[in-house]
Amino acid sequence: MYFDRGGRLWIGSERGGLARVDDPSAAALRFVLYTRAQGLSSNEVRCITEDAEGRIYAGTGRGVDRLDPATGNLRHYTTADGLAGGELQVAFRDRQGVIWFGSTHGISRFIPETERPRTPVPVFISSIRLAGHPYALSELGQKIVPLVELAAGENAIQIDFVGLSFAPGEVLRYQYRLEGADRDWSAPAAERSVNYASLSPGKYRFLVRALNSDGIASPEPATVAFNILPPVWRRWWFQSAGILMLALAGYGIHRLRITRVLELERVRTRIATDLHDDIGASLSYMSILSEVLGRQTDGERVDQKQALSEIGATARELVDSMSDVVWAIDPENDRLRDLAQRMRWLGGEVFQARKIQFQFQGPVEGEDFEVRTDLRREIFLIFKEAVNNIIRHSGGTEAHVEFRSEGEWLVLKVADNGRAFDPSRIHGGHGVRSMRERANRMGGILRIVSEPRMGTTLTLRVPRSGALAGWKRILHRGTGICLRISL
Repeated sequence: MYFDRGGRLWIGSERGGLARVDDPSAAALRFVLYTRAQGLSSNEVRCITEDAEGRIYAGTGRGVDRLDPATGNLRHYTTADGLAGGELQVAFRDRQGVIWFGSTHGISRFIPETERPRTPVPVFISSIRLAGHPYALSELGQKIVPLVELAAGENAIQIDFVGLSFAPGEVLRYQYRLEGADRDWSAPAAERSVNYASLSPGKYRFLVRALNSDGIASPEPATVAFNILPPVWRRWWFQSAGILMLALAGYGIHRLRITRVLELERVRTRIATDLHDDIGASLSYMSILSEVLGRQTDGERVDQKQALSEIGATARELVDSMSDVVWAIDPENDRLRDLAQRMRWLGGEVFQARKIQFQFQGPVEGEDFEVRTDLRREIFLIFKEAVNNIIRHSGGTEAHVEFRSEGEWLVLKVADNGRAFDPSRIHGGHGVRSMRERANRMGGILRIVSEPRMGTTLTLRVPRSGALAGWKRILHRGTGICLRISL
C-alpha cells in the first residue's frame, strides 16, 4: 500500500492489478482499478511509489509502469530501457526526487523528467500469410501493400504489423479496420497481429494505426488492399452464360410448343376440311338420292318407301352431327364467343321452326377467352340435348338460355315453361344420363329442377381450368348432380 501526497491510497495486489482509493477515511470506500484492461503490463503489482509531479510508479512482474492519474496515460519501462533484471521487490523516492528500484538482480536508478509531448509513431505491415502461406514483403516492412488478387479458397488471412518508437517507456497500442467488413476502428489493443477467416468474396482494404502513450495515432495508417475472387459459378461471366443458356432453352421450348400447337391446328383444320368436303358431301348426296328414289317409288311399295325415308332422315342426322364435330375441332372456333354464337344459332334455327319464343343471353361485352376443344364440345352437346328435350317433351311456348362466365366457372342455364319431367324418364332416360356423364367428365355440376306450371330449368356449372380442378371443388362441395321433381 502507498499514500501519495494527495492523501490517496494506492493498493497493489498479486492478481488484481492496481487500485486507488481517493478518500480512505470515508465510511464506504470507492475503488478505482487499473489492470491490463486499462493498459498495465501485468496485474501483479509488487511495489508502489511516486515522483515529484505526482506520477505513480508500479513495479510489476514485467517491469515498471508509470501512471499519470490526471490523464490516465501509462508508460512502461523494461530491461530494454536499462531496468535491472529479476523480480522487483521495492520502490523508493529519495529527497532529491530520484526513484530507486530494487530487484533480485540489482538496483536501478531513475531520474524523472518533465513530460514532453511525443511525436506520433509510424506503423508498418511486417508480414502477411494467405491460407497459411507467407506473402512476400520487404524485410523492413511496408506501409502500403498494393492490391492482391486472391483465389476463392484463399480467404483466410493473417496480417502482422509493428509500430516504431525509440522513446523510453513508450507503450504502443494498435487499432485496425477492414473496409468492406468493419464500420469503425477496433478498440486499442497491444496485439500486433489479426486473423480473418472465411472472408466472403469481394474487395477489402485493411488499415492499421499505432497509438503512443499519449493516445496520439499514427499520421498515416498502414494499408493492405486485396480482392478475394468469387468461385467460378458466382462470377458474372458464368452467371451471364447460365442465364443465356436458360433463355435459349426457354426459347427453344417455347418454339417447340408453338410448332406443336401450329401442327395440331393444321391437323385439326385438315380433318375438319376433309370431314366437311368428303364425308359431308357424301352424306348430303345420300340424303338427296333417298328423297329422289322415294318419290320415284311406286306407292304400292310402302315398305321400300319407308326404308328410303329412314335412310334420308339418318343421313340428315349424320350431316348435323358431323357439322357439330367439324365445328368442335376447327381451331377457328376456340373462343368463348364462338361457343355462344353456335348456341345462339342452333337455338334460333330449332325454336323458330317450332314457333317457340327464344331468348339468348350470352357473355357480356369484352368477356372472351380460349376454351378447350373437349370442353366446348361437351358443353355444346349438353346444350343440344337440353334443346331437344324441350322440343320433344316440354310442349312449352318459351325458352330462355343464359350462358356466361362466373370467375373460374362457365355457367349454362336452359329454362322453359313447359310440362314437368316424368320421374321415370329422368331417371331412366338416355338424354339425362348422357348429360350427367358429360358433366362428370368435365368435373362440372349439373342441376335440373322441374315443377308443374313452372317448367324445367337446367343449370350446368363447369370449371374453366378443366376436370382436375373441377373434381377438387366437387369433392369439397358435394355431389355434382341434383335432380328435383315435384309433381
